[in-house]
Amino acid sequence: MKKNITLLLLAVSFGSVAQPKLLNQATIITKTTIVSPEGDDAQVQDMRPADGGGEVRVMRFGGDGETKTTTWLKNDMIKTFSESEMGRTTVIRDNSKKLTTTIMEMMGKKSGFYATDADQEEMRKRMDSMMQRRNQNASTAGSGKAPEFNIEYLDDSKKIAGYECKKALIIATRGNGRKDTTQVWYCPDFKLQGMASTGGALGGFGGFVNQAGSNGMENLNGFPMKYERNMGRGRTMTVEVTKLVTDKDINDKEFEIPKDIEVKAMKDMQNGGGPNVQFRMGG
Repeated sequence: MKKNITLLLLAVSFGSVAQPKLLNQATIITKTTIVSPEGDDAQVQDMRPADGGGEVRVMRFGGDGETKTTTWLKNDMIKTFSESEMGRTTVIRDNSKKLTTTIMEMMGKKSGFYATDADQEEMRKRMDSMMQRRNQNASTAGSGKAPEFNIEYLDDSKKIAGYECKKALIIATRGNGRKDTTQVWYCPDFKLQGMASTGGALGGFGGFVNQAGSNGMENLNGFPMKYERNMGRGRTMTVEVTKLVTDKDINDKEFEIPKDIEVKAMKDMQNGGGPNVQFRMGG
C-alpha cells in the first residue's frame, strides 16, 4: 500500500513539473510573412461613394509582404507595435478592463479608437453575417458553429530564438466539415499570460485577433514560437518569434496612450464620428 502511494505521489510530481510556467512579463519580437499568388497584391484602396458623402478607405489585411511586430506584456497590459508597407499600428490591450485601444498611422494620417470586448464581439457578428450573405455556395457557407480543434503532438524538435521547441499540428474542423491544419513549433517551458500567440494577419491590428475566434493555440502545452498555415486565395503565412526576453522589467509608461492623438470610441467612428472605414480581414 505504501509503495502504491509513493508511486502515485511521484506521478503527480512529474505531472506538475511538465506543466508550462505562466509568465506575466515579456518582450517578444515577431516576423510575419505572407506570400500571395501573382496578381493578388492589392492591399489598400481609396474609394469615394457615388453620392459624394466623403472618403471611404477600404483596407485589406493579410496581403503579400512582411510585418515586424514587437509585443510588450506586463501583468494585465499588452502592447503591440507593428510596422509594414501599409503603415504603423499600435494596439494597447487592458485585459482587466477588457478594453482595446488602437492607434493607426496610414497614408500620412493618424487616428485612434477604443473598443470593449462587447463592441468587438458585435462587430465580429456583423462581419460573419455579411460573409454568410455574400457566400452564394451553401456547401461552403458553414453553419456558424465555432470550429473544433484537435492537437497532434510530434517528436520533432529544434531551437527557435534560442528556445528548445517541439512540433505539433493543430487540426481545425469547421462547421461545414472542412479541415485545416496549422503546423506549430512551440516551447513547452512556458505560456504567456493573456496571450495565446503573437503575430499573424491580424496580430497587429485592433486587437480583433482576440475577438475573431479561437485558433486552437490557447490549448497548446506551451507557447507557439513559429507557425505556418494556408490562407484564402492560395496565400501562405509564416509567423516566427525572432527574439523573446523575459528577464527585463518593463516600465508602466510603455502602456500609456499618447496625448497628441485623439482617440474615439469605435462605435462613434462607425456612426459618422470619423471616416467611413471598411476592414477586410484576410481579403
